[in-house]
Amino acid sequence: MSTAPDNLPDALIAALHDEIAAADLVSNPETAADAIEAARVDWLGRKSGRVTALFGRMKDVAPEGRRAFGQQLNGLKQAAEAKLAEAQDALKATEQAAGALDAKGRRLDLTLPGRFPAPHGSIHPLTQTRMEIEAIFAGFGFGVAEGPEIEDDWHNFSALNFGPEHPARDMQDTFFVDAPPPNGPGTVLRTHTSPVQVRVMEHAVTKGTGPPIRMIAPGRVFRNERITYKSYCLFHQVEGLVVDESVTFADLKEILVRFAEALFGGDVRMRFRPSFFPFTEPSAEVDIWWADDSLPGGGRWMEILGCGMVDPNVLTNVGIDAERYTGYAFGMGIERMCMLKHGIGDIRLFYENDVRFLQQF
Repeated sequence: MSTAPDNLPDALIAALHDEIAAADLVSNPETAADAIEAARVDWLGRKSGRVTALFGRMKDVAPEGRRAFGQQLNGLKQAAEAKLAEAQDALKATEQAAGALDAKGRRLDLTLPGRFPAPHGSIHPLTQTRMEIEAIFAGFGFGVAEGPEIEDDWHNFSALNFGPEHPARDMQDTFFVDAPPPNGPGTVLRTHTSPVQVRVMEHAVTKGTGPPIRMIAPGRVFRNERITYKSYCLFHQVEGLVVDESVTFADLKEILVRFAEALFGGDVRMRFRPSFFPFTEPSAEVDIWWADDSLPGGGRWMEILGCGMVDPNVLTNVGIDAERYTGYAFGMGIERMCMLKHGIGDIRLFYENDVRFLQQF
């Protein structure tokens, strides 16, 4: 009896070993699963596997050669199993990268319909209110302008008639990025969107495109305030500006009355109260009557915005002839408008990302 079958030379085992080592079972990810299974059946299948069949020839080997022959076959089997495991790992990694497996490595059928309806999100109530305000003023012929949230001292304070000792420049009221004048440039997180108005006027003068100017400036602003149910360290504003010849306070009142009617309804009651702002003269605050039967008198006056005629110094600061042009400006908090419109009593709700709150809108 020979040490190995006559029809099973060592070269045949070596050739099969080389074939296994050189096999590329995942060259095509779309057919890799079939290729791996086909290789498993070809090499290690119980009935027709070539490595399995070799073990069946052990009886043809002389006793003194069976140990060496068995070692050869075990090495061949281990090589085949290692190649199949390697191919399975490579395929799994490819499928996970493509999103075809879940977190537990289970194959996903991406053609199946979803088991549950996909939840639909909604636009944040502040964004909804901003869009509504923008749409109202767009109907009045206003354009929309935006500007940087980190501003320099000129655009945020000086150009708007804020004197060097104005309280708004105090460190306790404003988030300064660097030291305020005179010790530094006074870069700040903008405290209002009025700097956008300054930039629009400067651009119009530089480019020779105006006045007339008719625009609103919505955006986020920052103030160093204690966070309570009615105040927050950031909020959103919409400020408006009109500059043209023969603009009057009557024009300002007309546009704000029409705005309030569009936002709160045609039966809204309004009042204008004298006030003071550094960048407008004369200035006023605007209230609306908020009906509430639980209050004495059936309701109360609630402030919604500030406004006034643009101070001539502001026009002069940006290079506009204050003898020829006049203008008006106004500003309102979007949170305030949204709270009034929807009866929301706590400003902090807008920033807590509570789905129970957001789902109501």
